[in-house]
Amino acid sequence: MREYIDGSSFKDMILHAAAALETHKQSINELNVFPVPDGDTGTNMSLTMGAAAAELRKTTPQSVGKATEITASALLRGARGNSGVILSLLFRGIAKKLRDKELAGGLEFAEAMAEGVTAAYKAVMKPAEGTILTVSRLASECARQEAADGAGAEETLISAIEAGNEALADTINKNPVLKKAGVIDAGGKGYIIILEAMLAAMRGEALPEVEVSAAKDKADFSEFESGDITFGYCTEFIVSRENRKEPMLLNSFLSALGDSIVVVDDESIIKVHVHTNAPGDVLTEALTYGSLLTVKIENMREQHTETVVAELADKEEAPAAAEKKYGVVAVCAGAGMEAVFRDLGADGTISGGQTMNPSTEDILRQINRTPAEVVFVLPNNKNIVMAAEQCIGLTEKKVVVIPSVSMPQGIAALMQFEPSMDEQTLTNNMKEALSAVHTLQVTYAARDSDYEGREIKEGDYLTLLEGKLLSTLRDFDDVCTAIGDKLAELTPEFVTVFYGADVSEDDAESFVSVLQSRLEDAEITLVSGGQPVYYYLISAE
Repeated sequence: MREYIDGSSFKDMILHAAAALETHKQSINELNVFPVPDGDTGTNMSLTMGAAAAELRKTTPQSVGKATEITASALLRGARGNSGVILSLLFRGIAKKLRDKELAGGLEFAEAMAEGVTAAYKAVMKPAEGTILTVSRLASECARQEAADGAGAEETLISAIEAGNEALADTINKNPVLKKAGVIDAGGKGYIIILEAMLAAMRGEALPEVEVSAAKDKADFSEFESGDITFGYCTEFIVSRENRKEPMLLNSFLSALGDSIVVVDDESIIKVHVHTNAPGDVLTEALTYGSLLTVKIENMREQHTETVVAELADKEEAPAAAEKKYGVVAVCAGAGMEAVFRDLGADGTISGGQTMNPSTEDILRQINRTPAEVVFVLPNNKNIVMAAEQCIGLTEKKVVVIPSVSMPQGIAALMQFEPSMDEQTLTNNMKEALSAVHTLQVTYAARDSDYEGREIKEGDYLTLLEGKLLSTLRDFDDVCTAIGDKLAELTPEFVTVFYGADVSEDDAESFVSVLQSRLEDAEITLVSGGQPVYYYLISAE
């Protein structure tokens, strides 16, 4: 039995945990009670833990304190969704307790787990039992009891897992929603998978092999020839299209620095291949288009290029100088929705929402790019609010999170944005605007489910009102009727219908015609939102 954990072994524990979450993320996702196709718990926990694994692979921490510090920092910045944020808080507490430790025995590790639980409970405004919070709390309590009797690190972790599994099985009884659906808590399951993987690492078991799907880009550069090697560095990278700069301008820039140039782009990324003697200049220019997603530099003259890559990796973007008092950053999905937010005055947008929750670092990056002293953040999704709140204190700019849980709410808040107001009045007005709009969403069921006593079949049309299930129907004509009835009850003056990427303009116009027949006194506006997942987003005021 392993008595102590050092820096190297803790690194292995996190690498094992990341691999295990990646392997089991879909089974965790399937425990989510609500069957909307979104960035589910397993996906968010896997991406969050993967951020820590990526950082740890770059270093060899000698002390457990250093290893936990690296882990906590990476988890915080990489946290996605509420489950990812809670996971980062659990490990932030561990890092706080073990900060100055070379080694952690059973008692030290148990107390660190308890510190993490305390941090997580403090951060959640209304802690709910029958969740990852319950599982982690009961696991840590048992670990402390075991360690108090003299158990080493491995024995302590075994006890935590045993207690955690019992608590996980009981979540179905603690949480009424889980009981109705007949499932255990997804976040709690993910936490147990982490602990079990950490135990496997302690026992020296091999790191699980995880097959990572390669990105499906439009160009394959594997067959390029180097020619006479006039330019020594083969440079390939993918950069996100965040700043709306024309990709062909990058092509012109590269022409002055190299040859064998290929620039391929779509709506969200630009992929580049170039042979050059100045890869640093190339990548610096690329950063003006957006954040670098992947980078590969190879020296075609057999020279080492690690220094170039390391210097780039270590170079963090400095926060933009303040040119004004206030700025706004919004999370949104779909080209049309992004245009709406920008037209209403948002300085920057972050691509994301239900299908992929952006990380804390994604949000922080856009905050730092905003040339303002105070930056208002519109998360526009309940699963992104906590990740946005983690940005507070991570930047020299003041961050104010307006807790919008839908894009229509975010639009309503942004319409109240008046830079001449003082900060508190502006904050109050934007928050008050959230309750002035009703949001209906039309999507589909990604899997069979039993929710709130309703049997839901894969492929059903789901209509949500304020995020709660309004109807589940097979025929879209019935969906139109249900929405028309509900809107008639709300008696709105203004209705805006944003149609998604999978809806044609003709179908959207037909849908609006049905609504207009039921809402003769309302002004209805149709907008191409281009959002994924949701066929329609409807704002009623």
